Amino acid sequence: MIADFLRRLAQPEADRLPEPDARLALAALLVRIARADGSYDAGEIARIDRVLARRFALTAEAAGTLRTEAEAVEAEAPDTVRFTRAIKEGVPYEERITVIEALWEVVLADGERDEEEDALLRMVAPLLGIEDRDSGLARQRAAARRA
Repeated sequence: MIADFLRRLAQPEADRLPEPDARLALAALLVRIARADGSYDAGEIARIDRVLARRFALTAEAAGTLRTEAEAVEAEAPDTVRFTRAIKEGVPYEERITVIEALWEVVLADGERDEEEDALLRMVAPLLGIEDRDSGLARQRAAARRA
């Protein structure tokens, strides 16, 4: 299943991903950003579950299941570009800004801005086609939500 999903992500000029795949791509990207600093703690896991539940109107249990599947996909995926390309091609700009905001929520979940997480997010934002200004505003909204 994971291999099939990754193969679909790798297809050049792939059609828009079906909803379950798009959800999984976003969830895997959230997991990847959380793991970027070498620490993947309960606070980050809980934040990912809340983001997924809110974004996709899932129960806590369904969000946890999606995250668990995403953890396996993220561990197998060779690069971040596959996730970002799938999201960029399948999600309108305004919704991609909310993706960046969700990523910032995860980065800020442990109360620290780690260099590795910051660097990954600075790489991901342009890959998603998000302008610096919009990414900065998304970070501010995520920080305010955390406060």
